[in-house]
Amino acid sequence: MTTAGQAPGQAQANLIAIPRDWAYDFLLFTHRNPKPCPVLDVLDAGETVSALKQDADVRTHAPRYRIWENGELKAEPENATDYWRDDLVTFLIGCSFTFETALTNAGVPLRHVDQGKNVSMYVTDIQCRPAGRLHGPMVVSMRWIPESLVDMAHKVTALMPSVHGAPVGAGDPRMLGIEDIDAPDFGDAVEHEPGDVPVFWACGVTPQAVLMKSRPPFAITHAPGQMFVTDMPDFAYRVG
Repeated sequence: MTTAGQAPGQAQANLIAIPRDWAYDFLLFTHRNPKPCPVLDVLDAGETVSALKQDADVRTHAPRYRIWENGELKAEPENATDYWRDDLVTFLIGCSFTFETALTNAGVPLRHVDQGKNVSMYVTDIQCRPAGRLHGPMVVSMRWIPESLVDMAHKVTALMPSVHGAPVGAGDPRMLGIEDIDAPDFGDAVEHEPGDVPVFWACGVTPQAVLMKSRPPFAITHAPGQMFVTDMPDFAYRVG
């Protein structure tokens, strides 16, 4: 179940829990790659409650999780409690679903929400800046935007850098190394309307692509598009 279009007005977050001896590498990775990995909160090792949602457990609050071992996906449970380890450090990373209410309020349609689908996500050929043992490509989310509203979408999202901010590209997907716009690597293929242009934002699924390349021994993430919904209002991440 995607959380796209759900809990309007509330900030959503990507989640990754990684062993403590990898946590500094990951923190450094987020610092060097703030566009795809804007950090909203970091929990102490073993901690399971975030200040962003104090009545929720990070092991159970997302609709679905992913369990990773040596860079390979091993399971996709609805509850990650049975896989939890006390040495795990959890990072909550900004999610572009957070700026979708602002887009809607600005008159920008959201095709994936209208169609009841997850957003389309793609692995690009843009390499993130490495940090310690972590390296890998940037992932982007794509929304079909009417050409006349692309500038508005850029303006609205640029004011929310903590949830990925302005787009990283628009138009020809091949400029990002995406060969088939109808075959996303994560999420759903979304139908477009005449006059729509594909617009691409950096995406918080990037850490999952990094897990596949860097192969740490263990990690837990949310399933793409099935986010950790916080109690923070989305406007709290608006600047200016």
